[in-house]
Amino acid sequence: MTRPFMTDPALLESLDGQQYLVLRPEDEIETFWDVSRESLRESIAQPVSYPHTGHVTLRGFLEPDRVDELKAALTTWAQVQPPIELKVVGIDGFPPPFQIVHAELKRTSSLVSAYAGLTSLLDSTDFHRIGELPLEDWVFHMSLIYAGGLDEVSWARIYDRCRRVLEQRPAETITSADFVWYTDGAEHVERLMFAAK
Repeated sequence: MTRPFMTDPALLESLDGQQYLVLRPEDEIETFWDVSRESLRESIAQPVSYPHTGHVTLRGFLEPDRVDELKAALTTWAQVQPPIELKVVGIDGFPPPFQIVHAELKRTSSLVSAYAGLTSLLDSTDFHRIGELPLEDWVFHMSLIYAGGLDEVSWARIYDRCRRVLEQRPAETITSADFVWYTDGAEHVERLMFAAK
């Protein structure tokens, strides 16, 4: 059975009506993410939340009434998308007000190209995109903890303890994306396969 991305009821509620296109590592990076998240879980006493499964978000949407139309457009993108190379380079974080510890990814040529190609496709549509930044400003990452509810002093302690550059950098090739949508407190996922090499 495929692991859900989110299982925390509060997170599921906050995501209701939203859709995402994400990459799901399932090998070396997945193992690294699982170990890192569990280490953080054991070391942080404050009330923070966690994704259930590591993922790289390529785009978020708010189209609760056009899920099928959105899925069709993203399937078109996936059908011509070559495999994407991912490599983790360190643990870092987004500052207040976000306060998210994440595994930071290298801007590989295939990952940058995938993001740019997706932007080109979406620019020709009227889908409502959320949390989007220009390519030059986007940090490719996999969230490990969400600590937005902590005061800034507590956040700073966690961040200073977590951040590091990796000497051993896990990497893998991704051959599909997951289209994820949230309705009535439930997560739904459909896999979109990329073009063969």
